[in-house]
Amino acid sequence: MGKIDISLFISVILLTLFGLFIIYDASSFVAYRDFSDKYHYIKDQFFWVALGVGLLIFFSMFDYHKLYLLSIPILCTALILLILVFVPGIGVRLLGANRWINLGAFVLQPAEFVKLALAIYLSAWFSNKEKGRLLAFLLILGLVLFLVLMEPDMGTAAVILSEALAIYFLSGANVFYYVLLAPILFVLGLIIIKVSPYRAERLQAFLNIDQSISTSSYHVKQALIALGAGGLTGVGLGNSLQKYAYLPESATDSIFAIIAEELGFIGATGLILVFVFIVWRCFRIAVSAKDEFGRLLASGIATFLAVQAVINLGSQTALIPLTGIPLPFLSYGGSALIVDLCSIGILLNISKQGLGTNIQRSVYRSRKTRRQAVITKR
Repeated sequence: MGKIDISLFISVILLTLFGLFIIYDASSFVAYRDFSDKYHYIKDQFFWVALGVGLLIFFSMFDYHKLYLLSIPILCTALILLILVFVPGIGVRLLGANRWINLGAFVLQPAEFVKLALAIYLSAWFSNKEKGRLLAFLLILGLVLFLVLMEPDMGTAAVILSEALAIYFLSGANVFYYVLLAPILFVLGLIIIKVSPYRAERLQAFLNIDQSISTSSYHVKQALIALGAGGLTGVGLGNSLQKYAYLPESATDSIFAIIAEELGFIGATGLILVFVFIVWRCFRIAVSAKDEFGRLLASGIATFLAVQAVINLGSQTALIPLTGIPLPFLSYGGSALIVDLCSIGILLNISKQGLGTNIQRSVYRSRKTRRQAVITKR
């Protein structure tokens, strides 16, 4: 056994702690307005951070090979949770969406759990070579995406689709399948957007970004105002104006805009580079994994973390249509944070075992070279 990837561990912990600070900064005004307690959101998030870090440490020591045996129960549990969001009395409907389950002590968002559950299941399934599994793969993926889109949550559906296709591709799938699937998925995506009024409005807002600020592009306009106000060096930590209820979802989906306003282009670029480093380390772990299951699982986790960050950053900078998806490790919310930190714990365990194997191989090669040198000398 080798050591964990300490650079990944430190980067994620520091990013999560910075998230605590920026959540308090971005939410204090709204928290006081809505709950008469400016610490309302930060107290919730502190609990989720403590729990998430504890689970990160647990999974960093938990042999990831055991997840192979648990892959089917994990996926079945995820599907049951996705169905429960539609059950009256259990599911929570908020802002026109059924995305949460009320468990009494806390509220769970099953779609976040599905990202990790599906990555585990597909990695276990595809670690064994077999033919003719495309149809079965599409059926399982279609079921998961259908349930997520019914909530509705197109942003998370895009993340799940990306990780599933990445795992399937890395398992040795025929590239020709992707050539066939690409136009089909594109057309289906357009149909899903067109049949949903609010999605169509967001698409129109994206295509007509210069329209009136009073229309559906208000959210994007406020995010761009925050980015522009930050300039090169920012207005300074704690000095954001957009957090005073001008920018919607300032502590969740739009937290990057607050960071860019306060830290400017330099700070925002630095944050993006941290995400690039984390994703690079994740894929590096996938490359060094000692078995196919570990390689696919690490790749799936790296993919959904990367795609989630890209979608959030892209929507906040008007590079893609606005969609509600949290920024990993930074946005307010327990479900996404717990899943992301658990995923990092699994990656650390894969890195520890992969690194240990690589060290053993290096030692073996070194000893073999010395023996050959002795034999040659004799």
